[in-house]
Amino acid sequence: MKTKDKYLTVSDVAKLIDVSPDTIRRWGKKGLIKSIRSKHNYRLFNIDEVKRLNNKINGVGGSLNDFKILTTKDRTNYNCIELFAGAGGTALGFHNAGIKHKCLVELDKNCVATLNYNKPEWEVIGGDVKDVDFSNMEADIVEGGFPCQSFSYAGKNLGFADTRGTLFFEFARCVKQIRPKIAVGENVKGLLRHDNGRTLQAMIDSLRKIGYRVVYKVLRSQYLDVPQKRERLIILAVRNDLSLPFLFPKEKDYTVSLREALKDVPKSRGQEYPSKKKHVLSLVPPGGCWRDLPEKIQKEYMMKSYYLGGGKTGMARRLSWDEPSLTLTTSTAQNNTER
Repeated sequence: MKTKDKYLTVSDVAKLIDVSPDTIRRWGKKGLIKSIRSKHNYRLFNIDEVKRLNNKINGVGGSLNDFKILTTKDRTNYNCIELFAGAGGTALGFHNAGIKHKCLVELDKNCVATLNYNKPEWEVIGGDVKDVDFSNMEADIVEGGFPCQSFSYAGKNLGFADTRGTLFFEFARCVKQIRPKIAVGENVKGLLRHDNGRTLQAMIDSLRKIGYRVVYKVLRSQYLDVPQKRERLIILAVRNDLSLPFLFPKEKDYTVSLREALKDVPKSRGQEYPSKKKHVLSLVPPGGCWRDLPEKIQKEYMMKSYYLGGGKTGMARRLSWDEPSLTLTTSTAQNNTER
C-alpha cells in the first residue's frame, strides 16, 4: 500500500476496523491518533496507526509497545547549566543523554531538596536566579523553562532590554554572559498567542541581538515516547559563529499508555481526594469527564460552571490506563483540572 493510500477519511477508517466514526473522532480529539487535512479540508487518518491503537485498546496480538527509558552510561564531552530546574525532569533528560551538569538554579526549597536527594552529585544553587552571577561560568548548553510574563512595549524595539524585569530576561542574561553553543527555552503553547505574538517575538529578538540564530516549534509529547499529553513550545538558539543545524524530533505513529509506563513501579498512596470529589469521580469511567455523569450530579458538582460555555472537559476528568496521562498539574484535586 502506498503511503498516500494509508490515509483515509473518518468513515472509511471506521468501516475497516468496525468501530463508529464517533469513536475515531474521539480518539483524534483525545490526541491518541494524528490526522492530516486533505486538499478539501477533510480529516484523514493513517489506517496502520488506527489499527495499532485499536489492537492496543482491545489487547490484541501483543500490541503494547516495548516501553523503556533511553539512557546512556557514557558521559559526553558536553555540559549544561539549567535555570528554573524544578524537581529535575528536564535535567534528568539531559543526564540520560550523557550531558553533564555544571549547575542547576532553582528557587523553590522543596524542589531544591528533591534535586539534592536524588542527585547529590549535582551542584544546585538554591535561590533567586536574579542573584546569580554567570559571568565566570562556562557551559555548552543553557536551558530554562522560564515563566511567561508580559513585556513592556514603548515602541523602542530594544530587544534584550525590552525584557528587563521578567524571568526571561534572567534566562537571556545567563545566555549573554556564558555564551553557550546552544540555548534551549521551554514554555507553554499559549506563548505563541501571548499579547498577539509580541511576547514571543521580543524573546526571539532578544536572543538574536546577543548573537544567536533562533527557531521554535510546538512539540506534542504523547507522540515522542512520553506517556503524557502535553504540548510545549521549544525555542532553540544556536550561536552565530556555529554552523550547527536545527533538529527537532520526528513524531512517532503511536502513543505510550499509562499501563505500559507504570508497569512494575512501586505502589504509592497517590492523591487523597475529599470524600465528595472521590464519590463523584468514582462514577466517571476511565478516560471520561463530567459529561459521563447523570445530569443531576453534573449540576450539583459543577454548580455555576455547568451553565458556562466551553467544553469544560477538565472537570471531573479521569485518567485511563490505556491512554497517555493528561497533562500533569500541580494538584490533581484542584477545581477544573481533576485527574
